Amino acid sequence: MFAVFKTGGKQYKVKSGDILSVEKLVAELGDKVRFNEVLALGGNKPSIGTPLISGACIEAEILNQTKGKKVIHFVKRRRKHSSQRKKGHRQDLTILKVLDIKSDQKIDEKISFEVLGKASKEPKKVTTKSKDDQSLSNSVKKTEKKLASGNPKLKKTVDKKDLSNNENQKNSAKKSK
Repeated sequence: MFAVFKTGGKQYKVKSGDILSVEKLVAELGDKVRFNEVLALGGNKPSIGTPLISGACIEAEILNQTKGKKVIHFVKRRRKHSSQRKKGHRQDLTILKVLDIKSDQKIDEKISFEVLGKASKEPKKVTTKSKDDQSLSNSVKKTEKKLASGNPKLKKTVDKKDLSNNENQKNSAKKSK
């Protein structure tokens, strides 16, 4: 299934999974956006809007906000004037990945596009100490007590920073396994 939609004064023919660059949209990276101005739908039952198809929308994810290639505008007046002017311009662009084309949604047709929120929902990280982490922190505390008591068997002085670095290294080694 493909669709033709309008944004930024241009029309784009897309299908699900396409990556395209459009005029800059006011949204952040990773946001999910919906385009409501769908002009045509193709596939098993093609339909063309007059001018828009009601209930049709395209959902996409913003991959990047970037700038296009530099365009040079050069003006030269010949003969008696002998003047020149050179201007450069880089257009702001948004890189999109089309996620889905929907034909039967309740949408507000007055809005050309809307931000739906973050596209990738990552699970929240729960920080709980396992038995290994607790035993490691207990051994660090015992070593600190021995150092504080001035135990003559321990000739080396160990900083608290070194102990915490060792603890971080052991935790990262456990996570990589």
